[in-house]
Amino acid sequence: MSAISAISAISAPSAPSARAATRRAATRRAATRRTVRAASAAAVVAAVAGTALLPVAAAAAEGNGKPLKITLSAPAPSGPLTRGGATETFELTAANTTDTPADYNPWLLLNPAGASPLQQSDVTYKVEAVDAPATAFNIGHQDGGWQGMFYPAATPYDPFKIPAHAKLTWKVTIGLGKSYPTVNGDFTLNAASLNDDLVDGGASLTFKTSPATKPGTLTDSFGPAAPCATNGAADCRVLTLRYKATGEGEFNTGLATLLELDGTGLDKADLQARVEVDGQWKELKGDHGRFSLPVIPKGFGAASGERVTRVQVKLGPKAELTQLTTVKATASTGLSEGNSYPFLFTEQQFPLGPAGPAPTSPAPTSPAPTTPAPTTPATPTGSANTTPAATATPSTGNTPAPAGSLAHTGSDSRTGLYTGLAGVLIALGGAAAWLGARRRTARG
Repeated sequence: MSAISAISAISAPSAPSARAATRRAATRRAATRRTVRAASAAAVVAAVAGTALLPVAAAAAEGNGKPLKITLSAPAPSGPLTRGGATETFELTAANTTDTPADYNPWLLLNPAGASPLQQSDVTYKVEAVDAPATAFNIGHQDGGWQGMFYPAATPYDPFKIPAHAKLTWKVTIGLGKSYPTVNGDFTLNAASLNDDLVDGGASLTFKTSPATKPGTLTDSFGPAAPCATNGAADCRVLTLRYKATGEGEFNTGLATLLELDGTGLDKADLQARVEVDGQWKELKGDHGRFSLPVIPKGFGAASGERVTRVQVKLGPKAELTQLTTVKATASTGLSEGNSYPFLFTEQQFPLGPAGPAPTSPAPTSPAPTTPAPTTPATPTGSANTTPAATATPSTGNTPAPAGSLAHTGSDSRTGLYTGLAGVLIALGGAAAWLGARRRTARG
């Protein structure tokens, strides 16, 4: 199984109709291009014996032209969820507030407090019709995030049809699998719609988990690039990549990182890379400037200290690069198996060129603007504060055999991965803002 997949597919029934397949593709596209809409009203929090019920703040008044209103009942039995323990059940009701029939495309998004993305087995999930057509359900991942889908059993991925001034009700069951990561804590379940058709943006429930732990974060960063040897030539540089976890618990899945190198003329550079393992340099297999670094084994956490990976990047014997060029290195990290969409990114820049005297000026470690910032903001094309995700995926099959451990050093303090995410989730439906935040880098 590859170390990081571009996107985890939503599993479908074994033989869906052509119309259902077309509908499913459209559904995915709609989910991907969802934009963030801000909401200013405050959320009201009501404690329900260990489970907090969070109705999402209204984004628009009644009569805003959107037909559907979602309500959630208090989960029962009350109390925190335990890994592999009892589940909780609540009712989800979708009401059509207009004089015409309306379609409902259910979309449940789960956001955990903590460092690790979720696998399908980490959360138990079930949907049953109460006052609705026979219903089927499944778990998928959108941009690496956990999402629960449900739809008419007779027409998979089609919407439910709700008559004018009518409502449909389902029973939803949620629990923790035994594998729910110990670096994660409580989580919020957002009930939204694949279409922008909810009067008040949806509704949310926050579930407490037990034992209560301090959720962790994962950060990574490049140190300054350095010559491969004292007074070394410009054709070889050493990159130092550091990882640090905080909080309690540990990752129950390995962490895989893809190193991507990009720059003018690198198609003629015959790039090669080596990684340091137990003091020895070992060749990394790569393709067009993409190299899969050794997987950090499962169990990594704050107690592991700082993890350091050193990589040599050099021009190969077939290089035709004739001048010094700036190379941009991007490291994207995700779980090494299962839901392996990358969730952590860091970048570095350094010079690389033909063998000769070392550069006389220090290598830049970050891009520097060459012109003053514009005085007129550009027209936005998407949600604010988003960061482009890596477009390629590493493969654990190209990594050196796990014959030893990487170097370790002392630890330092870094910025949390998901700071401020909970506040954004209270925006319209919570769902769309959550998707944009999944692409945000750990270091801003």
